[in-house]
Amino acid sequence: MLRLLHRLNIDPYLLLLVSTVGLASLAPPQGAATEIVGGVADAAIALLFFLHGAKLSRAAVLDGVRAWKLHLTVACLTFVIFPMLGLGVWAIPGVEPSLRSGLLFLTLLPSTVQSSIAFTAIARGNVAAAVCSASFSNLAGIFITPLLTAMFITGNARGFSADAIVAISLQLLLPFLTGHLLRPWIGSFVQRHKQVLGYTDRASILLVVYSAFGAAVLEGIWRKVTLGEMGLVVALSLTLLAAIMTIGSMMSRMFGFSVEDRIVVLFCGSKKSLATGVPLAGVLFPAAQVGAIILPLMFFHQIQLMVCAVLARKIANRPDIESAQYPDTMAASAR
Repeated sequence: MLRLLHRLNIDPYLLLLVSTVGLASLAPPQGAATEIVGGVADAAIALLFFLHGAKLSRAAVLDGVRAWKLHLTVACLTFVIFPMLGLGVWAIPGVEPSLRSGLLFLTLLPSTVQSSIAFTAIARGNVAAAVCSASFSNLAGIFITPLLTAMFITGNARGFSADAIVAISLQLLLPFLTGHLLRPWIGSFVQRHKQVLGYTDRASILLVVYSAFGAAVLEGIWRKVTLGEMGLVVALSLTLLAAIMTIGSMMSRMFGFSVEDRIVVLFCGSKKSLATGVPLAGVLFPAAQVGAIILPLMFFHQIQLMVCAVLARKIANRPDIESAQYPDTMAASAR
C-alpha cells in the first residue's frame, strides 16, 4: 500500500488527514469532550512549536545572512506576491465565504521547512540556503501571518486584538523561543530522535484538525460546502501554485541566481506550511470557522507535495551544464 502511494506521489499522511476529517464528521467532540479535546489540542500546538524552536539552528540562520538577496527573494514571494495572488482569488465570485477566506489565508502563510529542504536536496540544489530560507520564513510567519490576516481577512491591522496577541505569544511564540533557547542542551536529543518527534508533529496537527472540523461539522460545514466548490478550490490551488512558480522562476533569472539557488527559490518560495497554518488558524479565527478555513490549505498541501515531488526528480536528472532557460522549463512543468 505504501509503495503504491509513493508511486502515485501521494503522501500517506494525507490519508490520515482525510480519515481525521471523516472521524470528525461522524463523531465530532461534544459537551465536555469539546473542552478536553480543545485543551489537549492547545497543549499539542505548544509542543509542536517548542520542537520547531529546538530544531532551528542558530548557525544556519546566521550563515544565511550572507545570501541576503536569495532569502529576500523567497520572503518576497512568500509574504508579498503570494498574498497578492490570494487577493485576486478572493475577488472570484461563487465560492462559499469561509472557503474563500481559507484560500486567501493559505497565501498568507510561511513556507514549509522539512519538505522545502527535502525537495531542494533531491533536486541537487543549495540545501544550506534552503535551511536558512525555510527557517526564517517560519519564524517570520509567527508575526507576519497574523498581521496580514488582520489586514486582509478579519478587518484591518487594528483588528489584531489583544486576545490574539496574547494567544500567539503564549501558545506559539513562547514555546518556540523556549525550545530554541534550550537547543544547546536538547538539540542533540532532538536530532537523534527526529523521526519519533516528527510523528509527534504530525499527531499534533491531526488532533487540531479533529478539534477544528468537529466544531465546523456541528456548525453545518457539509451543508454549506458543495463538491463543486471543493473542485473549484482544487483548480484554484493548482493555478496559484503554477503562478507562483512561474513568477519565482522569472525573478531568479532576473537576479542572475545560480541553478542551485534557483531551485531554492522554486521550492521554498512556492510552499505553504500546514504545520504552521493549522495552529495559527485555531488562534486567529472562531472555532466554528476553522474547519472551513483550513480545508483549502489541506488541498493545497497535497497538491504542492505531488507537483514538487515530480519536479524535484525531473530536475535531479539535469545535465551538469544548465541552459539559461532552465527555470522556465521548471515552471512550465508545474502547469
